Amino acid sequence: MHIILGGTGHVGSAAAAALLRQGEPVTVVTRDKANASPLAAQGAEVAVADVLDVEALRGVFRRGTRAFLLNPPADPSTDTDARERRSVEAIVAALDGSGLEKVVAESTYGAQAGEPAGDLTILHELEEKLHRQPIAASIIRAAYYMSNWDASLETARREGVVNTLFPADFELPMVAPRDLGEAAARLLMEPTDKNGLHHVEGPSGYTARDVAAAFGEALGKEVSVVSVPREHWVETFEDMGFSPEAAQSYARMTELTVDGTYDRTRPERGKVTLERYVADLVAG
Repeated sequence: MHIILGGTGHVGSAAAAALLRQGEPVTVVTRDKANASPLAAQGAEVAVADVLDVEALRGVFRRGTRAFLLNPPADPSTDTDARERRSVEAIVAALDGSGLEKVVAESTYGAQAGEPAGDLTILHELEEKLHRQPIAASIIRAAYYMSNWDASLETARREGVVNTLFPADFELPMVAPRDLGEAAARLLMEPTDKNGLHHVEGPSGYTARDVAAAFGEALGKEVSVVSVPREHWVETFEDMGFSPEAAQSYARMTELTVDGTYDRTRPERGKVTLERYVADLVAG
């Protein structure tokens, strides 16, 4: 049995669906059973648990032999780094005594130690904690999710605009959730002695201008990019409802993403192009 955290989100549901297509038994973990109805209809079992409840989560883990670990995003109106650090600690604590033989964890390109920078530092902490515990672990460092652009559909359709904090021509490795799910499923089914770090991205790198062009093609209209200057990143996050702490952390994550370099040694490449992803999103 494969246990899937975040089983109703973009990547978790893609991992669960990929396993179910191969006839593998799956339990998806969710806080709201109704959200798992589509996967239950495909044959998945559903477990209701909060990742912060260590005993309940450990009990769910004991139902399986393999688990996909995805740290849930915190409400941006809170101190997201503090909340997400708590959930990392709870997930790792629940592994102790779980009986699992292997885990696959979702991390991110650019994961690194240092001052708070959203996923970059929190998921690096998850990686380090998994390295220090005895269960076999494979780590997926995922490129920028194409699904992060989902919210741009509304402004592209209504105003002909894609808003972003990235410079319009900044090229970024991106990946579709489906490709990440396929990678997670494959790693979950590998032998326990086959572990390590896996960089997963799509067929190509893309820019915000490419995103606008993809929306324009799918919508049949002109779509342009509006980039927020760096000096306004923090206030932009705050205007979106982020707490001051979260706004600072996410602005720092954006800065490191734009200014940093990535270890992309022989990345595993998915098949879903940005154009295909956006076309499917627009089609609904």
